[in-house]
Amino acid sequence: MWIDPTDGDRMAVVNDGGVNISVNRGSSWNHVNLPIAQIYHVTVDDQIPYFVSGNRQDGPSWRGPSNSLQFGGFSGNNIPRGAWHPVAGGESGFAMPDPADNNIIWSTGTGSGSIGGTVTRFDERTHQNREVEVWPDYVAGAPAAEVKYRFNWEFPIAISPHDHNKVYVGSQFVHVTTDGGNSWQIISPDLTRNDKSRQQISGGLTPDNIGVEYAGVIFALTESPKEAGLIWVGTNDGLVQVTRDGGKNWSNVTKNLPDLPEWGTVDNIEASRYDAGTAYLTVDGHQVNVRDPFVYKTADYGKTWTLITSRIPHNMLSYAHCVREDPVRKGLLYLGTEGGLYVSFDDGKNWQPLQSGLPHAPVYWLTVQERFHDLAVATYGRGFWILDDITALEQFTPEVGAAKAHLFAPRDAYRFKEVAQPAAVEYDPTTGKNPPYGASINFYLKSNLGEKDVAKLTVTDAGGKKVREIECRAPKLGAAEVKKPPEDEDSPDVEPPPCETKAGINRVWWDLRSDRSTEIRLRTTPLYAPDVPLGPEGWRKPPAVGRMAVLALPGTYTVTLNVGEEKFTQKVTVLKDPHTAGSGIDIQAQTREQTALYDEMNAMAATVNQIESLRAQLVALGKELGTNDTSKPVRKASDDLGEKLTGIEGTLLQLKLTG
Repeated sequence: MWIDPTDGDRMAVVNDGGVNISVNRGSSWNHVNLPIAQIYHVTVDDQIPYFVSGNRQDGPSWRGPSNSLQFGGFSGNNIPRGAWHPVAGGESGFAMPDPADNNIIWSTGTGSGSIGGTVTRFDERTHQNREVEVWPDYVAGAPAAEVKYRFNWEFPIAISPHDHNKVYVGSQFVHVTTDGGNSWQIISPDLTRNDKSRQQISGGLTPDNIGVEYAGVIFALTESPKEAGLIWVGTNDGLVQVTRDGGKNWSNVTKNLPDLPEWGTVDNIEASRYDAGTAYLTVDGHQVNVRDPFVYKTADYGKTWTLITSRIPHNMLSYAHCVREDPVRKGLLYLGTEGGLYVSFDDGKNWQPLQSGLPHAPVYWLTVQERFHDLAVATYGRGFWILDDITALEQFTPEVGAAKAHLFAPRDAYRFKEVAQPAAVEYDPTTGKNPPYGASINFYLKSNLGEKDVAKLTVTDAGGKKVREIECRAPKLGAAEVKKPPEDEDSPDVEPPPCETKAGINRVWWDLRSDRSTEIRLRTTPLYAPDVPLGPEGWRKPPAVGRMAVLALPGTYTVTLNVGEEKFTQKVTVLKDPHTAGSGIDIQAQTREQTALYDEMNAMAATVNQIESLRAQLVALGKELGTNDTSKPVRKASDDLGEKLTGIEGTLLQLKLTG
C-alpha cells in the first residue's frame, strides 16, 4: 500500500489482481488491471485460429483466442480482454480441451470458491459446466492425514491420447473416468511416500490447512502417446512411478534417477511421441532449498536415467518446471524454468536461452500447437505468451548453421477475414497482440549483410508471375526505429517498415498481398486553402485516398531468396479462411474485380502525378512571371492551362480536402 505523503486522500493498493487507486481517502476506488497474470498451465485446441486455455491465480480457468481476427479499427491489431471468458474450473489447475471436441473443456483446480479436488466439464455451446469431481468432500481445515483423497493445489489431469473419453486425475491415487466424469475408478495404489509426519497441521501461529496445500500427492501424470496403458506418475514428495498395463502393475523407478534431490517435486513428465520407452521429466527442489535445474531422460521405461542440464546457468532461479518435446523434430526440446525459457537441439545435451522478447518470468508450462507450429507459454507473473511459428527451430541443423544463408520451408498461411469486435476499452494494459497477418518467411544469415548488400525475397504465383518483392538490408547505424500506429499495421494504405536483417534467423511477414499501388503525390495545395503546407520533399499525401493491394488467391506460391549470388526457393501454401462462406469461384471472381480496380488505380495515380507535376510547374512559373503587364499573356495562358488540368484532375480526385 502507498499513501501520498503530501496528500493523504491519494492512495494505492497493489496485489496480484492489479492496482486499486483512490483519490478520496478510500471512499471509492478505481481498479486497474495489469499484465501480470500468474498462469499455472497453458493448453491449446485445434481450431483455426486456435484458442488458448489456462488457470489464472485468483480467478477461474480462462479461454481466449490466439488471434482475434481484428486487424484495425477501435481494437487495433489486438486481442482485447473482452475476447476472453471463464471456463469454470479453479485458479490453480488445468483447463484442457477435449482433443476430439473443441467445445468441451475439462478444468481442475482449487480456489475461486472451490476447495479440494475440483473437476469441471465446460461446454462452449451452452457456456454451462458440470461439476464432476472425484469425491465431493469439503476438506478445508482438515490436515492431509485425515482426508480420503489428497488433491493438491495443482493436481494433474490428463486425457488419454488413445481414447478421448478416458480422462485421468491424480490425488495420491490415479483416478480414471470413461463416462464424462459421471463415475471414477482408482487404478493404482497410493503412489506417494505417504509420510504421515508431513500430512499434519502446518503454518505456525496460524494454521494454513485450506485443503489444497497437501504433501504426499501426485503432481505429474501422463499417458504415452506411443503406447496405450503406459502411464507415468510423479509426486510432490519425490517419487516416479510407471505402469505399462493401464494401472494393474506399477514400478517405482525413483532410485534410478542420479543425483535426485530428496523430497523434490516432480513438476512434469513428458512421454515421448517417438519412442515408447522414452520420457523426460523435471524436478523442482526449491522447497527444500535446492535450486539447481533437474531435467532427466530415460530411453528404457525408467530403468536408467540421464541428467540433461548442460549449459543451463546455476543460480537462484534455475530450478526447472516443464520440459516439452517438439512434435515435428525428434530431439528438439523446450524447457521452462523459474528464470526463463530454454531450447535444446540435441535431445538435452546442450541448452541455450530462447527468450526472444519473452520477459524473464517463471515459465510454468509449455504447449506446442501443432497445426500452427506455435509455442504457447504460461508465465507466473506475465500472463500467456506465444512464440509464433517455430518451424525455423524445427528445421535448423548444424548444416544450416554452417551455410552462408538458408531459406526455411514456410508453414501454411491462412487468408483470414476480419470478424466483429467484442467490447474493448481504448487503453487496457492487459490487451494482447495478434500475430502479424499473412505468411511468415524465415531465413538464416551466417553473418551480417554489408552496407550495400541486399537479401531479396520474391513471391511468385503458380504461373511464375511476380506477386510481391521485399528487399532486406542491414540496419542503418543511428537510424530511428520506424513504427506505425496499431490500427494501420495491416492496412495496404501504409507501406510496411523497412525489412532489416541480422546474423542468425530472420523473419519477414508477407501479408498475402501484391505490391501496393502507385502512391499519389500532390505537389500543389488544396483548392481555396493555399496555406496548407507541402512536405519537406515538396509533396503531400491526398486526404482520404489510400493505396490498394490485391489479396492473393488460395493456392501454392514460390518464395525465392537471393543473397549475393546464392538463390534459395521454397513453396508456401495460402489457405482459404475456413469461416468464410465464399466458394473458390466466388474468391476468383472477387480477385479479378480487385485486380481490375488495382490496374485502374495505378493508371489514375500515374495521371494525377503527371498533372500534379505540370500544375506545380505552372505555380512556379506564375511566381517567376510576377504581375507586370508584359507577362500578362503568358500568365493568362498558364492560368487557362492550369484550370483545364485542375478540371481533369478534379474528376479523379477531390482537390478541396485539406486533411
